[in-house]
Amino acid sequence: MSVVPKNELPSRPIAAPDRPGRGRVRRLAALTGRSLAYAALLLPVALATLPPLLVGRTGAVAAMWRGLRARVLGVPSVAAPRRPGVLALIGHTLLSLLLGVAALPPLGVQLLMVLRGALYGLVEPGPYDTAWGGPTLAGAWLVHFLVAVPTSVAGLALLIAIAALHRRFTAALDGERQRAWALAAALLIAAAMGLFVVAWLQQI
Repeated sequence: MSVVPKNELPSRPIAAPDRPGRGRVRRLAALTGRSLAYAALLLPVALATLPPLLVGRTGAVAAMWRGLRARVLGVPSVAAPRRPGVLALIGHTLLSLLLGVAALPPLGVQLLMVLRGALYGLVEPGPYDTAWGGPTLAGAWLVHFLVAVPTSVAGLALLIAIAALHRRFTAALDGERQRAWALAAALLIAAAMGLFVVAWLQQI
């Protein structure tokens, strides 16, 4: 049996280092997906917390919000110095309802991106004479997709902001100090989404 000299032993292939750009892209994609899911669940969870809140089960309500943050955003709960009071949870629920409703327009934009952008030619039978990019199907499909992309990106950025704001509000249940600018930003987003919906309805 021959012995392979030490200097000729086969070496394990060295894995190529991950490019920093790819890591940033993956983190951004994960943040976007988590934020989209979190924003979509805000309104249903806020409505689900109303019955236990009305009967005074403050611990259960706080646990629901912390659980949503942990499961969707991956943020672990910390030991709160004290249990949040009823007034704090009522305010948190009202803000959650407000942000949950404000998240509906950008969530709808994502749906339109799929139906009226990526799948335009499959859901719109034509004719395309008066459509953007018409009169051909290819032109109309391409233009609708190109218009939908920046709109979708703007909607995703807004959903990330909504999720980040609500995460900060939920952290206040754990004893962290609430910032006035976060409340002002939540009210501004809600007002802007209200104006957006009114303007969109007037165009229908």
